Amino acid sequence: MAVALVSRWARRYVAVAVAFLVAAHAAVVVDPTGHLPVVLGLYGFVLHVVFAKAYSLVPTYFDRELAAPRAMVVQLPLTAGGVVAFAVGSLRGTSAVVATAGAVAWTSGVLVFVGALAWTVRSNPTGAATATGEGKAHLAGLDRVANAFVPVVGAYLLAGTYGTLVVAGVAPAVAVGDLVLLDSYPPRSTHLLAAGTATLLVFALGARLFPRFLVVDPPRRLLGTALAAGAVAPVILAVSVPSGDLLPLGAALQATALVAYAVGFGAMYVRSDRDRVAFDGVFAGAVAGVAVVALGSWFAIEGVTAPLAIAHRTLAVLGFLALTVVGVTLQFYPPSVGQWRWCSTRSARVALGALALGVTLEAVGAASGAFALVSVGGVVAVAGGLGYAYLLAAAFATR
Repeated sequence: MAVALVSRWARRYVAVAVAFLVAAHAAVVVDPTGHLPVVLGLYGFVLHVVFAKAYSLVPTYFDRELAAPRAMVVQLPLTAGGVVAFAVGSLRGTSAVVATAGAVAWTSGVLVFVGALAWTVRSNPTGAATATGEGKAHLAGLDRVANAFVPVVGAYLLAGTYGTLVVAGVAPAVAVGDLVLLDSYPPRSTHLLAAGTATLLVFALGARLFPRFLVVDPPRRLLGTALAAGAVAPVILAVSVPSGDLLPLGAALQATALVAYAVGFGAMYVRSDRDRVAFDGVFAGAVAGVAVVALGSWFAIEGVTAPLAIAHRTLAVLGFLALTVVGVTLQFYPPSVGQWRWCSTRSARVALGALALGVTLEAVGAASGAFALVSVGGVVAVAGGLGYAYLLAAAFATR
């Protein structure tokens, strides 16, 4: 019963998330310089898929059963409703009460999520028990290392969510002496959520998932480097953006993490005999991650400019994170499962290609100030997102 509930509600989370992905790219067309694409892409798409798969995978990887499966039922309307309120609140002429209500709803949902998982793993908080099967005993060491970083992900989620309350004016800013930790500057909280929560969880769960999906021996040092650097970098970035003294250090650590991850996944991707569209999505995300590193390193050396900042956030949220998430979901819900017309690996590659091309055009257009190109990219990505949504809907209907 509990397993069926988790599976059913995980699909609902993903369905809601995909709607936010399409909306995020549509928002790029309508408001390419605003914060709305980040809200819809990060809070709406990426983090809702994170919630869905964490409910499914974290208990299993910690050798436990989800203690409160109905937490999923309680959380979804809170976090999804919060994102909708964020989006509406970002529109001109909208009362600040809407954004405030969204921040409170989002925070309530996150507390339900963190509480459910924390209670589930309370007797195994560091993940020393990994439930690694005998046939994968050689991966047990890496599994334990990856598990140990999951609580760090939870801490970043709570910190980024508090930052969301601060931005909405619900909670007070946080500072230690002259060092501002969280204030009304949105990139502080989004760095905690994007780099600290979503990216670090990609590293942690990816260290367990990808060697099994690709059926290859993992590059342990590279994956371990990504985890270690990726656990420290987000907090340094959050307190130092846009031009603090610690920004070069944070950028260097995040660059180390993303490059180590990209090279590690790339090595597994090349060595694997498995040919699945899901891996193409994760690989495209890794390439986008390297582009994020290049732009971030430029910021740390030369300073931030508005066009490059927009390109950076596009590549980070709609490129690296979103394409990685698209790839992972296509592995869990293969396009060939659907029994509707045009459900095939070829269709999935077309949809994925449209998403990747759209993000590329959005980023290049933003960096060069060619907003007509940004709009073209947004339209192409919307088409890819709709194709992706169709394939997942078909897979869900079949299951």
